[in-house]
Amino acid sequence: MQFHSTRSDTLVCIEQAIMSGTAPDGGLYVPELLPRFAPTDFDGNTEFASIAAQLLAPFFAGSSLQNELDAICADALNFPVPVRTLEDDAGSLAVLEMFHGPTAAFKDVGARFLAANMARIIEHGEYAQPPVTILVATSGDTGGAVAAAFHRRAGLRVVVLFPDGRVSARQQHQLTCWGDNVISLSVRGEFDDCQRLVKEAFADPQLRARHSLCSANSINVGRLLPQSAYYAKASLDYWRATGQRCNFIVPTGNLGNGFACVWAKRMGMPIDRIVFATTANTTIPDYLASGDWQPRPSIPTLASAMDVGDPSNMERLRALVGDADALREEIQAAAVTDDIIRATIVDEYARHAIAWCPHTATGLHVYRELAESLRQDAHWIVVATAHAAKFDSIVEPLLKTEVEPPPELAELLNWPASYDTIDPELPELASRL
Repeated sequence: MQFHSTRSDTLVCIEQAIMSGTAPDGGLYVPELLPRFAPTDFDGNTEFASIAAQLLAPFFAGSSLQNELDAICADALNFPVPVRTLEDDAGSLAVLEMFHGPTAAFKDVGARFLAANMARIIEHGEYAQPPVTILVATSGDTGGAVAAAFHRRAGLRVVVLFPDGRVSARQQHQLTCWGDNVISLSVRGEFDDCQRLVKEAFADPQLRARHSLCSANSINVGRLLPQSAYYAKASLDYWRATGQRCNFIVPTGNLGNGFACVWAKRMGMPIDRIVFATTANTTIPDYLASGDWQPRPSIPTLASAMDVGDPSNMERLRALVGDADALREEIQAAAVTDDIIRATIVDEYARHAIAWCPHTATGLHVYRELAESLRQDAHWIVVATAHAAKFDSIVEPLLKTEVEPPPELAELLNWPASYDTIDPELPELASRL
């Protein structure tokens, strides 16, 4: 299969799409067509990695990676993505726990898959020559997952840009504790400044060529594709148990996670309704309400990884589905304030004695606010995007109890950290590169 920009019809292979990150015209790569599956196509296939390999096989058909896809998925997706049922009465509520990977966040799925692909592409030597520089902007979780996935991989270095003072202390530690081939830069500004710097760097032909720049944000199709696999697995599991479709509530910032869910549904996975949860950064729900796309500076909130005022993947979503009128038929979106996030963390702990991160809390609140007619006789899955221990400074004072970090996170927190701070200007980034 080949891929083209959201802004043109020029086709490239998947290796080129992955190693380029963005298209030369500034657009984002999308497949020339989406494969279609029936749930029965996956009969007998129950493991996350093998479901991912089957789902993604058409995208890699004819590529140098085609025969390595099973090994790539087994290498990258070697941790569980369980669905935990919280309530089961007239309707049902569950969470898809995406925090069992090495950095305790859902970004581990895409980052590890991308790293496994890039390492093999560089090894083949046809589409990229080392050293390749992975330039990544993060609003919290992406940078840590990318750093972990690419740490000490030959022929690759990672430069992580994160907004100064806009991520949690534990998130920042995960962004800055690696060393070796990982460089961490705190940017005086917000996430959108970091993302703008990445786009400006890619738009500079000399800078891009000099450092063999590549992206690991969800603007890279190689990071986005595997995220559709956990929606496939969760929906197939429910379909096999009940013969019914499930519904998803997806906390979203740059819209990669939400878009991957739409992709999975469009490929034939047994998914019915999709609702995006956002923070006070209301660009997406405002667009669906008004039909007027108005990117804006981001607002800092408790759910820092969702603090995006100009979600890049809206370009992909509009290219796939259409503008606001068409999107309203496909998705819904609702915004959640910081006060509600706090109240939801407390309320859900009282209900189930489980601590949830601020991002997951946005999804749980959106579920509670659904009309009774939507909850009745329906199965809703909220995507739990990160472990609550990553946000201990927020969660623990609210719950008045300690949230124990998972072993992988606890180990990282003992590593020394270092980073530099830069202004949000391309010449300053270029000098650091």
